[in-house]
Amino acid sequence: MKHLIIMRHGKAEKDAESGEDFDRDLASRGLREAAAVALALKDYGLKPDFALVSSAHRTLQTFEQVSAVFGGINSEVNDALYNANSRKLRQFIEAHEDRGECLLVIAHNPGVQYLVSEYLYEGAAGPEITDRIRGSYPTATATVFEVDVAGRPTYDGLYKPKDLIGADEEPA
Repeated sequence: MKHLIIMRHGKAEKDAESGEDFDRDLASRGLREAAAVALALKDYGLKPDFALVSSAHRTLQTFEQVSAVFGGINSEVNDALYNANSRKLRQFIEAHEDRGECLLVIAHNPGVQYLVSEYLYEGAAGPEITDRIRGSYPTATATVFEVDVAGRPTYDGLYKPKDLIGADEEPA
């Protein structure tokens, strides 16, 4: 793996018809966010070879939006990624690091934000980015890392929807 993209799902509806958090759909804003971030990643020159996706409905819908921008992406959808902590997310990444040049993970906060913060710390990222990540990790945000031959991630970019589609809507 040469690149790792860690992404939070897009903005979801407050409630699901079932009453279960797991079943919440993306709001129309979440659909736009996911597509905008995917387009920015594509414009940067990235193309995920493989994706790890939480089985929650909103993460699956986020993946559908991303996949529509890139074309088909091989994936594993797994219940264990639903609300996974940073340790569990890291285990999944390490177990799948040989699945391609660019691995995409779509999951949930707070695990996503904690994992990104840990990778930033381990990669000695500067305070301007670490403070920005610690402050918030809005829906559909994606962080890109370059991964060296020893498997060490180095910060390579941050894609927040409000930077791409404007801040005309309420914050995440």
